[in-house]
Amino acid sequence: MENRSPLQIQAYDYLKNMILSGQLDPNVLYSETKLSAQIGVSRTPMREAIQCLSQDGYITVVPSKGFMIRTLNERDMEETIQIRCAVEGFCVRLIAAEAATKKGQKALADLEKLLEKQEKVLKQKNGPCKENLEKGTWTKASLEQFMEYDHQFHRILVNYAQNREFQQLFQRFMYLIHLTTSEALSVPGRTEDTLKEHKLVCSYLREGDGEAACKLLMVHLLMPLTMHLTGEEAPGAPGR
Repeated sequence: MENRSPLQIQAYDYLKNMILSGQLDPNVLYSETKLSAQIGVSRTPMREAIQCLSQDGYITVVPSKGFMIRTLNERDMEETIQIRCAVEGFCVRLIAAEAATKKGQKALADLEKLLEKQEKVLKQKNGPCKENLEKGTWTKASLEQFMEYDHQFHRILVNYAQNREFQQLFQRFMYLIHLTTSEALSVPGRTEDTLKEHKLVCSYLREGDGEAACKLLMVHLLMPLTMHLTGEEAPGAPGR
């Protein structure tokens, strides 16, 4: 959304938040005109926002009719994960090779801070729960926070290479990544395993072991696809 007007940014953020919060139905064809009136912006900034949302993978534009919320299918999931494996696999090898440098140490420190935040959210989930919820259950807000830290963890890996094409690819697939993560983390025990895998990746990176970090990362990224295809929790991540 660079070089966009405040109204275009407003329309983009409004629609994006509605999509992520589940307020828009994937089975409905939405009208640009009606949404413009609903938000209170003209059709021009709305049209620009819709184009950006389409580029970022949130919606599918139906020419001359409107747009529909993009849904996750097996092919989208597989292709997105394959691209992430290629990009993030390269990035973790790069971080491991530069683990002793100032840049590498800064990235590792940032990753470990996120792990602390994920662990804190997980402990809140596994501890005494408020609002009369059963012990060990997630609130929607807590799970969303855990997922956001998960996305930030992987963004640090991708951003480390300072490759604009990598960053644009990750942004383009952000919604599909969100859908994939939501599906995977809904499986009991997957949040705990995700944190363990993140920690082990960081441990390998600190040791400068790019091969082990990359191997584990591939298992980690492919896990949602494995779970989707088998319909059950896949085996835990292997060691070296």
